[in-house]
Amino acid sequence: MFEDDAEPVKTPGYMIGQVLDTMSVEELEHTIQRLKEEIARLEQARDQKSGHLAAAESLFSKK
Repeated sequence: MFEDDAEPVKTPGYMIGQVLDTMSVEELEHTIQRLKEEIARLEQARDQKSGHLAAAESLFSKK
């Protein structure tokens, strides 16, 4: 009914385990850079959550 309003489905540029034979050196370099940026983003999220968990544990720990 409202197909024109639907957001297009985004497909990832790289899938873990993907066959790499068809990728050029430039595509591999670009993918490596994007994955490094994603790893940094994931590590930052993990560190924030760890900090929140540590703060909550210290708040509610029995002394």
